[in-house]
Order: sequence, then C-alpha cells, then structure tokens
Amino acid sequence: MLIVKDVKKTFFPGSVNEKKALQGVDLTLEDGDFVTVIGSNGAGKSTLLNAIAGVFPVDQGSIEIDGVDITNMPEHERARYIGRVFQDPMKGTAANMMIEENLAMASRRGRRLGLSWSSKPEMDARFREMLRELDLGLEDRMTAHVGLLSGGQRQAVTLLMATLVRPHLLLLDEHTAALDPKTAEKVLGLTVRLVETHRLTTLMITHNMRDALRFGNRLIMMHAGRIVVDVRGEEKKSLTVPDLLALFEKGAGELSDQMVLS
Repeated sequence: MLIVKDVKKTFFPGSVNEKKALQGVDLTLEDGDFVTVIGSNGAGKSTLLNAIAGVFPVDQGSIEIDGVDITNMPEHERARYIGRVFQDPMKGTAANMMIEENLAMASRRGRRLGLSWSSKPEMDARFREMLRELDLGLEDRMTAHVGLLSGGQRQAVTLLMATLVRPHLLLLDEHTAALDPKTAEKVLGLTVRLVETHRLTTLMITHNMRDALRFGNRLIMMHAGRIVVDVRGEEKKSLTVPDLLALFEKGAGELSDQMVLS
C-alpha cells in the first residue's frame, strides 16, 4: 500500500522561477492497484514519482509504503521498496556491464553487496529462462554489454531488473515514450504480464490517453500539481477518450493542446 498525504513541493521558492509543482497531493494505492497517471507537461506527474522515489525532499506532507514512513528516507534506502523504469532506456542499467551482471545486481536489491555478488550457475539458469520469456533473443546474449542493446531490448531488461525482486511499489515514468510504436507495444505487453503475474502495486505515467484507459484498474489525471480526476473499476472501463477529456475540463477548467493530441 502507498499513502501520499498532503504532499507539497515548490522549486525555486521566492524567485522569478518559482514553480509550485505539487500542491497538497493526497493519493492512496491499495495492494495490487495498477494506476495510470496522465496530464499535460508540467502537471506534476514526474515530480510526484520523483518525490515518492526520494529524488528530492518534499516541503510538506508524508509518504508511506506498506506501513513504513519513507518521507525522510534517502533515495538509495528507498530502493529496497521501489522498482523504477525511466523514460530514457539509457537509465536504470549499467551500460558497460553484461546483461547477466546487471541482473545479478538487481537480484541483490535491498541487500548489501559483498565479494560474491556476481552471478552463479544456478542464477544464470534462472536469468536465462526469464530472458527467454521476453522473446527478444536475449537469452543467448547474456554476456553482451547492455550498452549494445537496442532501446526496446534495454527497456525490457530494465523492466525485468525492476521486478526481479518483487518491489512494494513499481514506478513507470513514461517508460515507452522513447520507443517506436511496435516496440512500445511489446514493452507494454511485458509490463502488463509482469504486473499481473506478480500483482505489483504500480504507478505508470503515460501521455497516451488511450493507453491510460486501456491499462490498469484505476486512472488519475493531474493538473497544476493536483489530482483533478480519479476513476477506477467499472467507471474506468466504460470511459472513452472524449469522456476523459470532459472529466478533465470539468476538474481543471481548461484543456491543453498536449492533452487533445494525445
């Protein structure tokens, strides 16, 4: 369970560049919730994920994961609770290390690395089977450096790493935005399979309104640092893009070109 309570964040306070990025956000995710997050640029979507991940301290409010208050916990300590996949396929992996080495490190998340952190034969067999399920031919390239992979292959490996040790919360920050449509669809399919198989509590940012409606059991829309739409269950299933735009207009009072074109 994730509980975000009255979280506020202002960047460059008191200056001409002041930006109130989060303005009292309240959000509760139950175990197994798969929530898609949508909103125009500057709405606060990535800021919310970064606040949860501990990239920066919040000005006010609290963040709790499965009963643990992580509000003031350093980012590296939160990693034991959180798996994350970024928009940039170059993030989340070590480019100069082999696929098997990246997976071996991911398998130790939340534990102290010792001299024997590297992969072992039994681990290699497990990694090979996981990679085979990706259907990208990577099971035969375990000694290839991750930096040599395509964007889609790399993002698939990053997703596998983020879920290798079941996280309490999975954060997906527009993780298919940098991929071509065909590859993005494959990575989204893999995402759904992993989330549903392991019943992962998930927050997934997307700019694609159709994907926001298509995936997950709940949808939230942000605007100006606030959550202005929150739908779930049967209500979400019955929504169309025009319905969603109407809800946004009612909650935020305006539409942006970015929202209309998504």
